[in-house]
Amino acid sequence: MATSSAAGRFDRPYNLTSEDTSIELEWSVEQEESVPLLPVNMDHPIPAFQTDIPKELTKRDIDIDREESPHSYTEADARAGVHIPFTDVSVTKRRGDTTFASRDLRNYSKPIDSYEGRHRWDPEFEWDEKEEKRLVRKIDIRICAWVCLTFFALQLDRGNITQALTDNMLDDLHINTNDYNTGQTIFYVAFLIAELPSQLISKWLGPDRWIPIQMVSWSLVASMQAFLSGRGSFFACRCLLGLIEGGFIPDNILYLSYWYTGRELPTRLSFFWTSYQCTSIVSAFLAYGILHMRGINGLAGWRWLFALEGALTGLIGILAYFYMPPSPCQTASWFRGKEGWFSEREEKIMVNRVLRDDPSKGDMHNRQPLDLGLFWEALKDYHMWPIYLLGLTWLIPTVPMTQYLTLQLRALGFSTFETNLLSIPAYVLFIILLQAFTWVSEHFDERFIVGLGSQIWALPLVIALEVLPAGASPWDIYVLCIMLYAMPYVHAIIVAITSRNAGTVRTRTVASALYNMSVQTSNISGGNIYRNYDKPLYRKGNAALIGLCLYNICLFVFAKVYYVTVNRRRDTKWNAMTKEEQEEYLATTKDRGNKRLDFRFAH
Repeated sequence: MATSSAAGRFDRPYNLTSEDTSIELEWSVEQEESVPLLPVNMDHPIPAFQTDIPKELTKRDIDIDREESPHSYTEADARAGVHIPFTDVSVTKRRGDTTFASRDLRNYSKPIDSYEGRHRWDPEFEWDEKEEKRLVRKIDIRICAWVCLTFFALQLDRGNITQALTDNMLDDLHINTNDYNTGQTIFYVAFLIAELPSQLISKWLGPDRWIPIQMVSWSLVASMQAFLSGRGSFFACRCLLGLIEGGFIPDNILYLSYWYTGRELPTRLSFFWTSYQCTSIVSAFLAYGILHMRGINGLAGWRWLFALEGALTGLIGILAYFYMPPSPCQTASWFRGKEGWFSEREEKIMVNRVLRDDPSKGDMHNRQPLDLGLFWEALKDYHMWPIYLLGLTWLIPTVPMTQYLTLQLRALGFSTFETNLLSIPAYVLFIILLQAFTWVSEHFDERFIVGLGSQIWALPLVIALEVLPAGASPWDIYVLCIMLYAMPYVHAIIVAITSRNAGTVRTRTVASALYNMSVQTSNISGGNIYRNYDKPLYRKGNAALIGLCLYNICLFVFAKVYYVTVNRRRDTKWNAMTKEEQEEYLATTKDRGNKRLDFRFAH
């Protein structure tokens, strides 16, 4: 037996099988090439469809003679942080957060024949951790980075109105703050109305086709804003933009779900919304330059802003049509290369890791529309309703500041160009908090408790704005505005929960749209909290925001308790069944997705 050392490694991988009743792993200091070590958490049993470890092995101490092997592995070692190596299955399957609790799920999770990755599905296929990490990085570069670029384009056209405001757009169009509020309300109502139809079209045509069509269409409208002439044309353009852009975000979420596991999705969505704020930073600098074009060809600076940024979005949309592949197994084309982006082995890894994480993704192919029956089933899924309730209000405390930040800074006496530059710290802080809260959520496997932190952050800031004296320093108000704008944006976390807890492709398609519709509803409500008669301190508006913060705190706690309670009840029923009864249930049940007894909700 080799001697032990704190710097040592296991000298060989030990692949656990259902026949193993004991484990003995030798410890070697001299071994140069080591196998990647992965943690085993005995508090979270590993489902058998992810590894071949029997459930019983994770629930009791592993029987090893310690006199023969002083470094044998026990449950106590696992809880102390000792590691053992695995080389035959994906790293993402060894986490505690799993969608289904069934042990033999692989026998009941065959994808439909028309599923686009059916020819790569293999329940016995194996790969190692290094391969998967390398492949995920490749997906990040090829897919996630491009999706972030498309979101950059969305926010460029959706958000540049805030820069246009600093260049006296309202005065040029002879409209006031209330007209602006009405225009924004029209935009969000149209955006909301388009969410669900857009998702259904995306599921029918495929996100890879529908997303570029949306982008080119809205870029034309965005560019035409350069020719606005008054209240009527302003309202019309806001309506058209909302109708075309609506559904873009859930379309992208559906697309990303084809490539990533449920546990990987929140981090990628945080990148998604980081690009949203990066757009705010980049557009602030762009606006600083473009708004100086006021007077060229007799046009105001804000007209040049709409024209040039709309044209840029159109170019990205055209490229997206040729660039975006339909699925992991369909990357070959004249534009992307005749051989595609991935080898056959990489395609098998991508398909099998996603299906083992969530087998329901193989229930539909990527261009299969929802019929009315499937749509109704998804719509009445009451297990998703707590998430929709959160979407209606959790973001409202920061909505007024998001829409009025530049106007607030102008009201404090800063010039057009100072306002655009002074808004950048808010965007930077937003990105830092977004990434930090998403990391904390994934690291500690907590969603709603981390989400609760957003309201705890906002509450004292809103209270401070409410009690601030009328003669307060502009810089004091500036700091409070920046801090409130940067309220931890837990949208990525909640969107990922929506996708994860949906349980089926049909519900995921509808639920993503419904959650985003609830968020757009909150934008409509939040955009009308600060009213013209309440200027400049908005006492009544801030009082309403205080009440909403307190309500949201209660709502986050309720959602956490609800899903924990459902999971515990299902655990009790599932664990009371024998293995034969469980297999009989899986083979005969009519339950689907999150209605299955072995489904566990993320919380």
